[in-house]
Amino acid sequence: MFEHVLIAEDHESANISLRKTLEDLAIARFHFVYYCDDALSALQIAGRTQKPYDLLITDLYFEEDHQKQQLAGGQALIASARALQPHLKILVFSGEHRTNVIDDLFVKTGIDGYVRKARHDAQHLKEAIAKIAAGGKYYPPYLRQAVKHNAHSFTEFDIAVLGLLAAGVLQKNIPGHLQKSGIRPSGLSSVEKRLNLVREALGCTNNEQLVAYCKDQHVI
Repeated sequence: MFEHVLIAEDHESANISLRKTLEDLAIARFHFVYYCDDALSALQIAGRTQKPYDLLITDLYFEEDHQKQQLAGGQALIASARALQPHLKILVFSGEHRTNVIDDLFVKTGIDGYVRKARHDAQHLKEAIAKIAAGGKYYPPYLRQAVKHNAHSFTEFDIAVLGLLAAGVLQKNIPGHLQKSGIRPSGLSSVEKRLNLVREALGCTNNEQLVAYCKDQHVI
């Protein structure tokens, strides 16, 4: 398990959650900073004193205030930390939900794990820290689910049908709305077949779950 952890997080409520998580994992040495510049300075000082950090936990976005910063945010901190300490393990803890942004963090900056600030994030933090400590990478359930989204290419027809469902239109009444909008095909059989295909591709069991998923992923 990790012995020396640095946390860059400007929200005190998140820091309380992180502190509890680290204590539950019996990690005694951790240091909190509110600014990215301070995080980089702490990494530099720890390296000079031969007591380097072995895990950096950082948010992506920090609120601006009167204290001007050289590092614009978490991504800039990650890049600087990697340049300073190439083998440092990095876990991002953020409210960011866009899969392309999260994918880039893994691919372009080489982070070791990502936990989204959401329901059950305390448990996900524990899972992430344990997995990274064991030499693995932690891809959160949110990101694993998004892979299913990438496996299906949404057509304009899909989006039109899903938009009608989201607006409360019954499935049996969708063909009439499609016909009025000049969208083809517009038959009920075509609507049913397409919805079945999309639900299967995304692992959804019913239309309500499908609509909720598509709203969450900003498809509609």
